[in-house]
Amino acid sequence: MKLTDSEVKKLPVPDSGNRLTYDSTVKGFAARITHTGARAYVLNYHFAGVERRVTIGSSDVWTAAQARERAREMKKLIDQGKDPLKAKDEERAKQTLPTVADLAARFLAEHVVRNRPSTRAEYRRMIEQTIVPELGALRVVDVDDEHIERLHAKLAAKPYAANRVHSVLSKMFALAVKWKMRAANPCAHVDRYPEAQRKRYLSAVELVRLEGALAAHSDQQSANVIRLLLLTGARRGEVLSAEWVHFDMARGVWNKPATSTKQKRDHHIPLSDAARKLLESLPRTNSFYVFPSKRNGGHRIHVSKDWQAIRKAAGIADVRIHDLRHSYASVLASAGFSLPTIGALLGHSRAQTTARYAHLQQDSLRTATERAGEILTGYKK
Repeated sequence: MKLTDSEVKKLPVPDSGNRLTYDSTVKGFAARITHTGARAYVLNYHFAGVERRVTIGSSDVWTAAQARERAREMKKLIDQGKDPLKAKDEERAKQTLPTVADLAARFLAEHVVRNRPSTRAEYRRMIEQTIVPELGALRVVDVDDEHIERLHAKLAAKPYAANRVHSVLSKMFALAVKWKMRAANPCAHVDRYPEAQRKRYLSAVELVRLEGALAAHSDQQSANVIRLLLLTGARRGEVLSAEWVHFDMARGVWNKPATSTKQKRDHHIPLSDAARKLLESLPRTNSFYVFPSKRNGGHRIHVSKDWQAIRKAAGIADVRIHDLRHSYASVLASAGFSLPTIGALLGHSRAQTTARYAHLQQDSLRTATERAGEILTGYKK
């Protein structure tokens, strides 16, 4: 008979095993009824001299017409030398392969967990807000450079942020290669956007306004975080995670442990008299952190909202917290200190990073060359 929905429903249930009722229009297409009453559509066929049977689906999900059309498609595959059952097995196997969301979870659990708290928080934010929503459902093996390119282009309005997402994805897929999830890194051929080097330094007038805004701010703990950032040129995470034991007040030295520095090695810097006085003025609590959290036993994590209020009050709305570090370096460069000295104070691991401040040394170099001219010629203006 030609199988129809109504005819399949009428087919009797066998006493045991299962019974096939073949369709009269598509060879090999049949309805299978089991002794439990389950009804499904199947296709019987021969491939490489072997009789095989592939289940199309339950009659509760597939109509007879849909199942018949699917059977025709499978027979076309057979005519092309392709085994439908093998293709179905391969598709089922693919369904068990890890997705980008699975890779991201493992990346956070096994790799990012070793980073500093601020880095962990930033990576998690990018993964949860951008990477997983865009790519999470894709299987790791299916991601190609076009997927990465499209996501990168979508973030093009903010080149710096786009490049940071690219960096995280590149590391994730490098580990996916290492973990035998795929053969190559799809980020390798996607170029990063050019980044304009930011050169924002606080002027003397702005520094005065900033100090006034800090003095007037309601949360003096956050104000002191900003003050210590400005007086040491340290990174935000280094200041927020600083412990009292790291400071040798007698010698005036800050001994930053490798766990808190970007270069992941111990960094020892001298403290200015102003920085020492600031630290000595801070309240001591039972916590071993210089800036303890008010909510738990850890250290303070963020001052972002406070910084927004402070910079607005100071009239420096375009200044980022990291620009305080640039301002510290600019003062040193303008005072004539060498780039290696500045780099050592900032904890730069590469000379190229400090070279951005070279142009600020021009005034001190001009003063030096004028002085040399006076001595050599005996002429003094």
